[in-house]
Amino acid sequence: MSRGVSWLVAWGLFCLAFAPALADGADENPYRTDARALLDLISHNYAYLDRFEGANPALTAQGVNLDEVTDAASLLDFAECALFALKDHHAIMGVNAARSYGLTPSHADLWVEDIDGRLVITDVRRGSPAAAAGVQPGSELLEIEGLPAEDAIGRLCGGPYATSQDRGFAARVLAAGRRDRPRQLVILDAHGVQASVELAPFSAPQGREPIDAWRAGTGALVLRFNDSLGADGLAGHIDDALEHADAAGVILDLRDTPGGGNSLNARALLGRFLSETRPYQRHELVREARETGIVRLWVEEAAPRAPALAHVPVVVLVGRWTGSMGEGIAIGFDHAAGAPVMGSRMAGLRGAVYDFVLPHTGWAVKLPAERLSHVDGAPREAYAPSIQLDTSETLDGQGEDIALNRALEVLSAMQGRAP
Repeated sequence: MSRGVSWLVAWGLFCLAFAPALADGADENPYRTDARALLDLISHNYAYLDRFEGANPALTAQGVNLDEVTDAASLLDFAECALFALKDHHAIMGVNAARSYGLTPSHADLWVEDIDGRLVITDVRRGSPAAAAGVQPGSELLEIEGLPAEDAIGRLCGGPYATSQDRGFAARVLAAGRRDRPRQLVILDAHGVQASVELAPFSAPQGREPIDAWRAGTGALVLRFNDSLGADGLAGHIDDALEHADAAGVILDLRDTPGGGNSLNARALLGRFLSETRPYQRHELVREARETGIVRLWVEEAAPRAPALAHVPVVVLVGRWTGSMGEGIAIGFDHAAGAPVMGSRMAGLRGAVYDFVLPHTGWAVKLPAERLSHVDGAPREAYAPSIQLDTSETLDGQGEDIALNRALEVLSAMQGRAP
C-alpha cells in the first residue's frame, strides 16, 4: 500500500526545515545530498527501528559510505546497501539497475532460512527455474557464485548479518541473484547428494488473466490470483469469478501474490463474504508517536458487498509468495470472516509502504512507515496460518497440488458441518 502523495508534502516541509544545513554544504555533490536525504528518511520514517534499539542501522552498515557517492550509479549502490541494512524485504528502491538484486519475494524462487546454522531451502516456487532444475525443499544452500554461502553473506553490503533472521534475509537476497545474469549455486539435497546448478533469473509469466477460476472435482470454486491484487478494475474480475459460487464453497488461492496490492481490492474481496461491517486490520503511524509522544492507531474495516456470500464456506490458501496485501487479506479473512487460513508461513513483509522522493534525482524510496497488525494486535509479519503446512508449493509424485488438495479436504469438512 502506498501513501506517497501525502508524504511528498511532509517531505517537502522536512527539506525546508533543513534548508540552512543544506545551504552550508551547497557545493556538495547532489548525488551525495540524495544519499544523506535517504539516511534521514530512514531515521524519521521507517516504522521498525525498534528492531535496532531505535537506531538507524544504515548509518554504520557495511558498504554504506557517503564519500563513495559521486554519480547516479554509486548513489544506487549506496541506496540499495542502506536498505539492505534494514534486513526488510519490504524496504526497496523504486528504481533499479541491471546489476541490482531481484526483489524478494517477487523475483525469488527459493525461500531460504537459517535453521540451526544451516541455510535450508524451505520452499521452491512452482513453475520457476529452480523447480525446473529439480531443487527440492529440505535442501541446503552450500555455495553462491563460487563462494561458500557464509562468505557470500559476509560480503553482501548492508551487514553485518549476525542473527539467524538476518542470515536468512541475506541468503534470500543472494539466492534471488542479480537481474542480469544466471545464478551459480551448489546445493546439498535431503539425501546427501551435492549438485551444482545454474538458474536463470526468475521472471513472472506475462499476459495472464488477473484471476484463474475453475471448479474442483468436489464442486468447490477455486480462485487463483495471479499477482493481481494491485490491478485496476480487480473488483469486477472478483465479481465475475464469484458469480457461480455456491454451498460447495470457495478456495481463495493467494499463493502467487508476492507484489502485494491495495486495500481497495482487499475490501472488494473480503466484503463479498461478510454479513456485517467488520474490522480486518490495525494500523499504527509510528512517526507521529516519535515526534509527539502520542500514539496514533486505527482499525480498518470492511463492509458487506452484494451479492452476499457470507453463507458460503471459504478457505484461504497462502504461502511464502503471499506478500504484503495478500498477507493483509489473509489476516482479514481470519478475523472478519472467521475463515481457515491454510499453508506455510507467508512472506512476512512488514507494514504499509509509503513512497518518498529523493530531492535531486526524484527517485522513489519505498519504506514501511506504518505498522500493520491483526486486529488482535499481533504483528502481520508474525502471523501463522491456522492450518500450517511445511510447504505450500510442492506437488506430489502424480503432479497433484498437495496444498490445494488439503484445502479442498478442509472445505468439504466445513460443508459437512453446515446445517
